[in-house]
Amino acid sequence: MTAFPPPADALAALLRLSREIGREDRRLAILGEGNTSVRIDGDTFAVKASGRNLGTLDPSGVVLCRLGAILALLDRPGVADAEVDRALMDARGDPSHAKPSVEALFHAWLLTLPGVAAVGHCHALAVNRILCSARAETFARRRTVPDEVVGGGPESVLVPYADPGLELARAVREETLAFVARTGRAPRVILLKGHGIIAAGPSPEAVLASLLMAEKAAEIHYGACLLGGVDLMTPGQVERIAGRPDERHRQRVLNL
Repeated sequence: MTAFPPPADALAALLRLSREIGREDRRLAILGEGNTSVRIDGDTFAVKASGRNLGTLDPSGVVLCRLGAILALLDRPGVADAEVDRALMDARGDPSHAKPSVEALFHAWLLTLPGVAAVGHCHALAVNRILCSARAETFARRRTVPDEVVGGGPESVLVPYADPGLELARAVREETLAFVARTGRAPRVILLKGHGIIAAGPSPEAVLASLLMAEKAAEIHYGACLLGGVDLMTPGQVERIAGRPDERHRQRVLNL
């Protein structure tokens, strides 16, 4: 296993992502809300510690964990809360470090997906405004503007409300696998009803871009509802943007 601290560039990238998500002006997370992670190697990832503030995160608030030790919980029946806590503590690379976020469970699974090297989760205000409404499924399945397709993909995974922790991690896995089977695409954005948003991508920059674009799209969607209704893009229009060579070039340039 990689020794803690993680490689300096990975740690710096995780801290940058965390602080960008935690900026007060972005209204994505307050207090101890949200969590972030980056893949270190085949069985190691770094994740935010429980209760730490993303906007002020420092190296003491980052925990190195073993993927395998956490993933083993997802298929174990009858796991009590106390057992989850013990497993998270046992998965740490150094027993002197802080407790990992309970959402390390879904971070660990998402980091095993092809092309995913970083994950960010927050309780974005505008996104949650929709996820706590009857518009959640429409917002997940449809798009409002071309940049939403570029930054977040043609559609998002929508996960029904689930208890944070093990139940949520299992729900994220189930809905994400169903999404991939249905669309043939890996998701970039996962929406959690009544809870928040997850972005997964090849880099912290891609994760931040997806989160910010989803928040912008939510503001547009909400505003359009107030003005009489949302004029959504058609599926054909969405596929056109998703397949355009110039938009794919823009994604590469922006490291999306």
